[in-house]
Amino acid sequence: MQILFDNYKVCDTCRSLWGFSAYFKEYKLLLDTGSNGRVLLQNMKELGVDVQELEYVFITHSHWDHIGGLDSIIEINPNVTLFVPSSLSKHLIKDLKSLVKDVVVCGKKPQKLFGDLYTTGLLGEEMPEQSLILDTDFATVVTGCGHFGIENITKVAREVIGKDIQCVQGGFHLLGSDDAKILATIQALKSMGVRCAKPTHCSGNRAIELFLAEKFV
Repeated sequence: MQILFDNYKVCDTCRSLWGFSAYFKEYKLLLDTGSNGRVLLQNMKELGVDVQELEYVFITHSHWDHIGGLDSIIEINPNVTLFVPSSLSKHLIKDLKSLVKDVVVCGKKPQKLFGDLYTTGLLGEEMPEQSLILDTDFATVVTGCGHFGIENITKVAREVIGKDIQCVQGGFHLLGSDDAKILATIQALKSMGVRCAKPTHCSGNRAIELFLAEKFV
């Protein structure tokens, strides 16, 4: 996984704004699109990622800092398949269907996307969000913001693919959480067999520090 857009600097010549986007080269898949299309495209260029090579875009949830660059992506490369949450505006989904190759609307039920990629299905009521599961030898879950709780998402992912999750990455939604909450999250992940965690975006500086201190990154 290569992070393209984050509120933490992803390369010396890249720009940082609030939001998140990551690229999976082996799948030609982009997860989320950050908050700003111009900055996303600039960072992709700096990191050597060709927009024209994209075949899939996976949107975790409807917040502005995860879909802000979508229009810029599909303007350059409309020949993509979108995996979008059903919680998106029905009008936006209708418009997207007229702009790209295909739109797969994902609901609450987990499902296989293609190859060894799965969605957890939409989790949570206040802000429904799907996360990406890579069912490989080193099974991994990648979140956008992790509103449902990274430990809860991991539990669901284990049930979907029927084996332990080895690594969790992305936004863990721990910004502003106290040490007790963060440490409890770390212990919950370890108890489920998670071997590494790479928090970023809305995880917060303190959470990142504690995950590092626990030698969990």
